[in-house]
Amino acid sequence: MSRQAESVLTPEIKALIGEKGEMVEGWGVVDEEYLRRFVQALPDWDPTYWDAEFARKTRFKARTVPPVMVTYMAGRRPLEEWSPVEGRPEVERGSLPRIPTKLDRHLHGGDAVEVFQYPKLGDSVCYQRRYADIQERVGGDGKPFLVIIAETTYWNQKNEVLCKVRSTYINR
Repeated sequence: MSRQAESVLTPEIKALIGEKGEMVEGWGVVDEEYLRRFVQALPDWDPTYWDAEFARKTRFKARTVPPVMVTYMAGRRPLEEWSPVEGRPEVERGSLPRIPTKLDRHLHGGDAVEVFQYPKLGDSVCYQRRYADIQERVGGDGKPFLVIIAETTYWNQKNEVLCKVRSTYINR
């Protein structure tokens, strides 16, 4: 008879469900230069991003911005937050507390994006992360692991939700 492995979903980990990181004000605004660089990097040549006359004839009535662009903006950092010697700061702005576990293998299981409205040129973006859920599963090897759902919500300066990103992480 096989012995069941000890649970890795401890009361301390369960207590993190619903925990939020600090509200982070976006660095800068949704601007022309970032939009240009973003759509070139994709590449996505939708004329609503760059042709004002074309965009006025669409249901949006104005130029638009790719909805997920704000999720990449969150990664921009002011120069004073970077060190040429040390690189990125160890703790990101708005980070969630670390999961207190001995599981040392980590996998990003993917993202799901829910778009509420397109950001607009000139929008100032803020975001906040939270642990939406943490569950225990058992692998084919009989060992338990954690499935962590972290949700990041992005707002504009009018406190309107732009999008939510639900990221899945697996700790084994």
